[in-house]
Amino acid sequence: MRILHTSDWHIGRTFHGHSTDQHLELVLAALAESVRELAVDVVVVAGDVFDHSAPKADAFALLNRAVGRLREAGAVVVLTSGNHDGPARLGHLAEFAARGGVHVRTSLASLAEPVMIDAAGADGATDGDAGPVAFYGLPYLHPALLAAEHPEFTGTTHAEALDFAMGLVRADHELRGGRWVVAAHCFAQNLAADEDAGRDARTSDAAEPVRETREDGGLTEERDITRGGLDLVPVSVFDGPDYVALGHIHGRTTFSPRVRYSGAPLRFSFGERDKPRGAWLVELGEPGGGDDGRAALTVEWLDLPVPREVARLRGTLAELLAPGAHEDARDAWVEVVLTDDVLPHEAMRSLRERYPYAVTLAHRPTHASRPEARSYAERVRGRSETELVEEFLAFVRGGAGSSAAEREVLAEAIALRDATEAAR
Repeated sequence: MRILHTSDWHIGRTFHGHSTDQHLELVLAALAESVRELAVDVVVVAGDVFDHSAPKADAFALLNRAVGRLREAGAVVVLTSGNHDGPARLGHLAEFAARGGVHVRTSLASLAEPVMIDAAGADGATDGDAGPVAFYGLPYLHPALLAAEHPEFTGTTHAEALDFAMGLVRADHELRGGRWVVAAHCFAQNLAADEDAGRDARTSDAAEPVRETREDGGLTEERDITRGGLDLVPVSVFDGPDYVALGHIHGRTTFSPRVRYSGAPLRFSFGERDKPRGAWLVELGEPGGGDDGRAALTVEWLDLPVPREVARLRGTLAELLAPGAHEDARDAWVEVVLTDDVLPHEAMRSLRERYPYAVTLAHRPTHASRPEARSYAERVRGRSETELVEEFLAFVRGGAGSSAAEREVLAEAIALRDATEAAR
């Protein structure tokens, strides 16, 4: 059976006030074309299908088109709800959709009820004697809501909730047997390895640890995409299945050959600029054919197009606008850090003439003023108004005081004030 693992579509998301849906639809159309070309049997979307719990009508329309293309390409679709999704809205037509090969798993009452899928090749033949594969789609599990549905659950953390759910899943699998896949949405971490090695054991293909990302401007992303309010879940919770498709982390991440994050299909922040965008192509072989007694498994990375790159530019305004500078960033989302000692007038307008998709600007002068140790009273004692203004401008401008024109305007303003007071 051939499975494509994706997640975190975040339909309806914005990038610094700009909709990402047009780009997302291009990527999902390319995903569907890959499904057709590679004869994928099942597409698993591991949570955060939408970016909001109450998506707009346009978001549902985009989802319908994307899923429709996947079905036309020949794949069965299994979607789960993530912490961004409203499970009731995402799953309101789940029973109806299942009749058309789209299985939306949002119900806490049916955690141990898998979707049973036979692999069928282009000729319609099933996967021999291997039998169907059980797909257990676990929605995002809020502990309090899980306890309301399952009174026997007494935990309070997301890790305990997933451990409980996996217990139900394992009990069902022991009765059914055969190959099985789990999809879940969580912040997983190899905690045991962390304790042994004193580091984060999660790795990408580039061996870069997964971490929270921040914009160069010092602001967190438009929404916290790394934790999203979830607490850590030991990856050992997912021991057993032939493959575990995880969602929530926006970067491609591998815990083991059988437990992976696919990451998001778009770059939703500047912190994701170096992370590859794509999906995992998973081939499940015969039961027991793997070295560990589970099904044989091969996994390949499938690159997806990036409609608009993201770039971080740093330098003076003159450097960034110099002929030939940063040509590759002209059509990218751009975050700018200006290092001019004095912030240039209308800097963003000038930048957007060169980089039309510049969306953030931070000023970090190269020669920053040092903190003043004296009190305010000590600093102003015996100073004229002109001297005070001059010192203030130098402070906020990183050492650069007023220009001749500004001093002239200041002198006129003080003279007019003095004349007005004298006439009273």
